[in-house]
Amino acid sequence: MSFKVNYKVTWVGIKDWELRDFHGDEYSTHRGTTYNSYLIRDEKTVLIDTVWMPFAKEYIERLKKEIDLDEIDYIIANHGEIDHSGALVELMREIPNTPIYCTKAAINSIKGHYHQDWNFVEVKTGDELNIGKSKLVFIEAKMLHWPDSMFTYMTKDNMLFSNDAFGQHYVSDPMFNDLVNEEELYQEAIKYYANILTPFSPLVTRKIKEVLDFKLPVDMICTSHGVIWRDNPVQIIEKYLEWADGYQENQITLIYDSMWHGTRRMAEAIAEGIKDVEKDTRIKLFNGAKTDKNDILTEVFKSKAVLIGSSTVNNGLLYSISGLLEMMKGMKYKNKKFAAFGSYGWSGEGIKIINDELKDAKYDVVNEGIRELWNPDDVQIERCKNFGKDFAEKIK
Repeated sequence: MSFKVNYKVTWVGIKDWELRDFHGDEYSTHRGTTYNSYLIRDEKTVLIDTVWMPFAKEYIERLKKEIDLDEIDYIIANHGEIDHSGALVELMREIPNTPIYCTKAAINSIKGHYHQDWNFVEVKTGDELNIGKSKLVFIEAKMLHWPDSMFTYMTKDNMLFSNDAFGQHYVSDPMFNDLVNEEELYQEAIKYYANILTPFSPLVTRKIKEVLDFKLPVDMICTSHGVIWRDNPVQIIEKYLEWADGYQENQITLIYDSMWHGTRRMAEAIAEGIKDVEKDTRIKLFNGAKTDKNDILTEVFKSKAVLIGSSTVNNGLLYSISGLLEMMKGMKYKNKKFAAFGSYGWSGEGIKIINDELKDAKYDVVNEGIRELWNPDDVQIERCKNFGKDFAEKIK
């Protein structure tokens, strides 16, 4: 149910404890998610964002218990994607003339989703809406992570309604950052950044600096998914600046798929060789067919170097590796070194295909990789160890 964020703001969203995939299975949500919607009561009453369409009727029923819908003076749509705007159709049936404040791009996306010509009010960066003791200041946040995204800042209370930025697909009760498990929170926060916001890292840096240039104090960040940052909210802003700046940890990750364990044995041998040189480096191995793809991409984001391996099948790659390479192409990870490996039986094109995919994505490929015929014997395994050593030396 609803809860007080502070004396003026009430959370009126939905907690989706059961959700396990998002964006049509594009993103895994092991810990569920929230669809955060906020009701501001000042001299004027404002509703910020709604919830995902499957919860629309439940949302409206709950909202009616909180407030007479006719008392809502303004609706703010920080983002038009349907996990945020999905209850608008139900809501606007009840209060059809209520103005909806959003960016020009959001007007287009909301109309594209629902084919309704509601009372839209276009806003731009710096525009203000006086609601009584406070003002709402609008800040466009293009490509964080859609062209229509924006932030809404409430003066006096110094609250930033940040939409997708600084969020996580994470549900907990209570929903404040100082009351949840911090390890879980940051695990979901970095996963969210690595899988959703990484391609827009230059824009993240630029937008955060732009917000800071407004010199608006931030005492609380109210996201659209996950927890509300009320204890030292600047901590997540600082993390975003760190993550956006070619982030890496002292980690090397090996990702592979294998038909008959030959490529797996190569991965283990290469990791052993790396460890001989990089004794203090954290090394992780993942079978791409058996590990959640978003968890793997999070580890890639954290790594300083990544090795990708596949058996060759039908003159190509195993599909889990092909899929991961396609996702990585869109992520545009920075400040990382790459190499390829794999076993084969007949033609052996797999390594070249991996290299071509990595180079096409403009990743830094340090060598031509290594391939071994059939199931590696002791001599081949030793070659793989030496390949690992050589790779580790090259990335120093």
